[in-house]
Amino acid sequence: MKYLTLTFSAFIILLLMSCGESASDQPSANKKSDPSPAPVEESKQEETKKTIVFFGNSLAAGYGVAPEEAFAGLIASRVDSLGLPYKVINAGLSGETTAGGEARIDWILRQTVDVLILELGGNDGLRGIKPEASYTNLQSIIDKTKAKYPDVQIIIAGMEAPPNMGGDFTSKFRAIFPKLAKENDAKLIPFLLDGVGGIPTLNLADGIHPNPKGHLIVAENVWGILGPMLN
Repeated sequence: MKYLTLTFSAFIILLLMSCGESASDQPSANKKSDPSPAPVEESKQEETKKTIVFFGNSLAAGYGVAPEEAFAGLIASRVDSLGLPYKVINAGLSGETTAGGEARIDWILRQTVDVLILELGGNDGLRGIKPEASYTNLQSIIDKTKAKYPDVQIIIAGMEAPPNMGGDFTSKFRAIFPKLAKENDAKLIPFLLDGVGGIPTLNLADGIHPNPKGHLIVAENVWGILGPMLN
């Protein structure tokens, strides 16, 4: 995202100093009025942009990598480079479960949410939390979001439970995400870590979190669903 290096006040002070130094060299008739300050224009443009919120756990937060290397940061850079009228907010929190997200969503909804990318459930799968409980928590997050912003567009990021949890658990867990997408008219990323999960060269040493190369692939998985919505 673009950041201003000078505050508006500092800009005006520097401008006045510059005018004072050159006043004795130029006749007043030759002085030209200054154009409107760019920071004000950028601020107004920022206010009119719609908001994309990544609401998830350490995957969205970008555990172990720089913010701009995480898939949410990569999406933000792409949105900016394409000049799309959206801003990206990364509300990922390391260690977050669906229960934690359900408790936290009210605070997130204090700001306008036009597109919600719901990336929760991975920690539930790792901890063996009952899929029925994860489903209920995710549905509550969706319900609260729609109640506050009826026109919100929702993308659900599908996840997989580790195979050591057993076939019955992994099957029920996998089914949560397409079920939620169908019932809530939401878009679905079938598996967020497709092409990354289980590949050592694309993950950190813990084997769970993507490294910068892995995040590039995850960003493409997300953009495949998000991009057409924004365009």
